[in-house]
Amino acid sequence: MRKVLADQYAEFAAARAAHLYRSACLLTAGDTHLAEDLVQETLGRLYISWHRVARVGNPAGYAQTVLTRTFLTHQRRRSSTERATDVLPDRADGHHGDVSLRLTLLEALARLPAKDRAVVVLRYWEDRSIEETADAMNVSSAAVRTRCIRALGRLRELLGEDLTEYVSP
Repeated sequence: MRKVLADQYAEFAAARAAHLYRSACLLTAGDTHLAEDLVQETLGRLYISWHRVARVGNPAGYAQTVLTRTFLTHQRRRSSTERATDVLPDRADGHHGDVSLRLTLLEALARLPAKDRAVVVLRYWEDRSIEETADAMNVSSAAVRTRCIRALGRLRELLGEDLTEYVSP
């Protein structure tokens, strides 16, 4: 029985691999290396559950769904947008702002609890409304208001009441 299933899987994989690869290339906007990885991951997942997939009326459609979900999962990973390069930029970023000010603010933000940091970033960096921030964090508007007050108070403690020393002319 296992031999029959293994032969069916091998036949299916050989017939569908090229189609899955073309779809993966479109999903990845032409990144052929990532497309190959996605197809390999998809075929691996199909192999593991082939005894169930073989009974499905449309294993090709099932494979396409697995490929799409594998791609979406990969996109959610934080490292999925990192690309290796052999050329380093002259600067860490393209901004010419005050580096010490940025480092001081980043250090102060890092000392806030994660949820307070998220509120500050969403409300004041991304300029989202209280309701949008509450939606993004899956909390109530009142919770966002409370966190804003606490987070800004904590930042004032960390940076001092007189913030003029951090503002460059």
